Amino acid sequence: MRTLYHPIEPYETGMLSVGDGHSVYYERSGKPGGKPAVFLHGGPGGGCAPEHRRLFNPDIYDILLFDQRGCGHSTPHAELEANTTWHLVADIERLREFTGVEKWLVLGGSWGSTLALAYAEAHPDRVSALILRGVFTVTKAELSWYYQFGVSEMFPDKWEKFQAPIPEDERCDMITAYRARLTGDDAAIQLEAARAWSVWEGETITLLPSAALAASHDDGHFAIAFARIENHFFFHGAWLEENQLLRDAGKLQGIPGAIIHGRYDMPCPARNAWELHKVWPEADLHIVEGAGHAFSEPGILDQLIRATDRFAAD
Repeated sequence: MRTLYHPIEPYETGMLSVGDGHSVYYERSGKPGGKPAVFLHGGPGGGCAPEHRRLFNPDIYDILLFDQRGCGHSTPHAELEANTTWHLVADIERLREFTGVEKWLVLGGSWGSTLALAYAEAHPDRVSALILRGVFTVTKAELSWYYQFGVSEMFPDKWEKFQAPIPEDERCDMITAYRARLTGDDAAIQLEAARAWSVWEGETITLLPSAALAASHDDGHFAIAFARIENHFFFHGAWLEENQLLRDAGKLQGIPGAIIHGRYDMPCPARNAWELHKVWPEADLHIVEGAGHAFSEPGILDQLIRATDRFAAD
């Protein structure tokens, strides 16, 4: 099985003002002037990690990572104003223009797959190839599956912890109930809600438990941005029309791609990948047996590296 490329450090880092009071952190690594690639992290609100650089052959790719509005090193931290899907799509284009590339490979996982699809459908002429992991299209059914009834039946112990900050009479709409606490004025209540929201995800995205992943999601600074931004996007349906990304998948015609999805992905059921492949047959579909949602799952990581290697050779 393929694994991550060796650790590398950025050859350039910076902050790019994108308007509305926001500045996004970006970094470039790999081969300057090489094959352009951009990585779109999950969440929304998750931020990038050094491991994400290692999904690409650094001798071939010129790799751009950036923290989306309000998270990671971007400022202001956990900010919700002027923070929507379409602001982020515009930020990707601004970064492409800033780097001076005509087209680039776009790799996104989980929420990153949502953003990658939105970007590619808005700017198909700027995408040389598209790699999606853990496909998520932010439909009402998907949100209900993860935050209302579905995954709750697979993880009843974790679900009780997720419900704990919310009174019983508000549990019929967990996203709305959490929004009230995550946007309220009481910092202690906000932090309690943020950690519960974040840990729910950290404890349900891998096939087997990962203490390290759960601990990272329990970190207060991370959780505040992750929970506030993620809940903000999901409360608003990511500013997408219902089923918009699959409806408009015809705009991907001619873009080569790979869809990589764990068979036992809890947050994002495999049907998402199956339905996308039917409307975007140019993409290779890999449903990985014995894998959950996280990019670090061995079978998923193997397919991700094989995909970036394949497009490096094109």
